[in-house]
Amino acid sequence: MSAQTSRYESDALPAETVDVVVIGGGAAGLNGALMLARSRRSVVVIDSGTPRNAPAAATHGFIVLDGIPPHEILLRGRRQVRAYGGRIVRGEVVSAEHAEPVAGDLRFTLTLADGRSVTARRVLVATGLRDVLPEVPGLAEHWGDSVVHCPYCHGWEVRDEPIGILATGPASLHHALLFRQLTDDLVYFTHGTDLDEETRARFAARDIRIVETEVKDVVDKDGTLTGLRLVDGTVVDRSVLAVATRLQARTEGLDGLKLPMQDLPDGMGRSFASATAGTTDVPGVWVAGNATEPTAQVGASAAAGALAGAHINALLAAADTDAALAAAQAAHTPARPSA
Repeated sequence: MSAQTSRYESDALPAETVDVVVIGGGAAGLNGALMLARSRRSVVVIDSGTPRNAPAAATHGFIVLDGIPPHEILLRGRRQVRAYGGRIVRGEVVSAEHAEPVAGDLRFTLTLADGRSVTARRVLVATGLRDVLPEVPGLAEHWGDSVVHCPYCHGWEVRDEPIGILATGPASLHHALLFRQLTDDLVYFTHGTDLDEETRARFAARDIRIVETEVKDVVDKDGTLTGLRLVDGTVVDRSVLAVATRLQARTEGLDGLKLPMQDLPDGMGRSFASATAGTTDVPGVWVAGNATEPTAQVGASAAAGALAGAHINALLAAADTDAALAAAQAAHTPARPSA
């Protein structure tokens, strides 16, 4: 168990129905919970403790917090949510189901892997996504260090290094142009993908070298990535590899909600489909962060969580008012005389 895991504090799961359960304790989930808790909503965050950016040494591209380790942002976020009465519960959701409405108001029951359950009026899904790497031996061992995916998250830190683009599909073409901005020494490994003549000309104009022999594995020396070995035995020296991963929203345990999914462009994966403020086609369920917008960095995911949280609170306020009005009208309606 890592030191980070051992320091994780988990609140008790409440027995009473809560206003909102947030599934996912990353930037989107915690910021959504913060907005709700500050509005005096009872909110519970279910956090599996496996954030997408865990391998990264620092968070970048987020003003004020640039350079801070990802786990430090999460620690601060949990403390802030708790300060307003929110709860952070360590666990994995294995089922999420529609429950019987109460006085016309929606209900959802969520069950965790350890058998505990909680009922909520609304649900915010902020589960994030998984990066699926190509099956190249040695690649995964350097993920988040010398194998990177985002020029805005890691680009400055690898500037002027010999960088290789390991192609995975059409998205890798744009990837190459972005990383060319960061280094004069860029090699594009086609790895079985096709390049048309126009792309070849554009690459040549930017001095991007093309290697068409298929990649066999990653070359590693004493734990440091030093290049790629091709199937013909040639080794191309590189200190950094950029890979456009396949992006897969984390959907485990959520089948019962029947949330709509969408295919990402260029066959790059699947995500939850959502609309304004994270609304979905399923009444009472919102989605925020990488689970629905795979390209969102930490700042954008946090903003999406805040927007969703505010929208949930607004609709809950309307529902509370409707219920209060119905109760008031019922209390002042004379009883009908019996026959």
